[in-house]
Amino acid sequence: MDTNLDVLGIIKRAKQALDLKKDSELAGYLGVSRATVTNWGARNSIDFKLLLDKFGNKVDYNWLLLGKGNPVHQPRFCESELAQGEVDIIHNPKTPEPIDDRSVTLYDITAAANLKTLFTNKQQYALGKILIPNISVCDGAVYVNGDSMYPILKSGDIIGYKEISSFENVIYGEIYLVSFMIDGDEYLAVKYVNRSDKEGHLKLVSYNTHHEPMDIPFASINAMAIVKFSIRRHMMM
Repeated sequence: MDTNLDVLGIIKRAKQALDLKKDSELAGYLGVSRATVTNWGARNSIDFKLLLDKFGNKVDYNWLLLGKGNPVHQPRFCESELAQGEVDIIHNPKTPEPIDDRSVTLYDITAAANLKTLFTNKQQYALGKILIPNISVCDGAVYVNGDSMYPILKSGDIIGYKEISSFENVIYGEIYLVSFMIDGDEYLAVKYVNRSDKEGHLKLVSYNTHHEPMDIPFASINAMAIVKFSIRRHMMM
């Protein structure tokens, strides 16, 4: 069981999207038994691939999986020389930000020693500009590596971020890029940032249940940025 998931909420929203009342009706739509749907709720675990394959683009994934945003999927598309794909807004601030068509610089994070190095020497790692329609202000974008946030984020997705200058500016429960060091090794994670029970730590939590939560000391963190959007499907030109 992963306490970061709310499978009962996902099941409830799935039925709401389809205008269904019973778990048995949802089970029929998905092609599984009613017991399977019941077990998902009891175990707080769900077959994401089956669910998303069945729903396709009928609903907004942020709403279906997280309860954020609106049920109706309103696609936005990036059409740039570096990337083509559907843009998904991940962070929606309570205070409205100016929104307009704007370009965001795509960086090569693999060439930088860590996120702090990237922030300090941005132009050295710039791959080019991508035009994102109706997006709030971002400081840059990088490729995702790994499956810790699947299915919200997949390896190869592009994510846009905004740097934060202080731990006091962290909004707990949101997705962040976090660069940190453990035993002399550099790590870069894309995870939820939650409060830790350990003093002087942050808790990094994956959406993928195969990844355990991590308590990271503030002193080990060298840079952070909140994730603002993702480009879910893209291809290099």
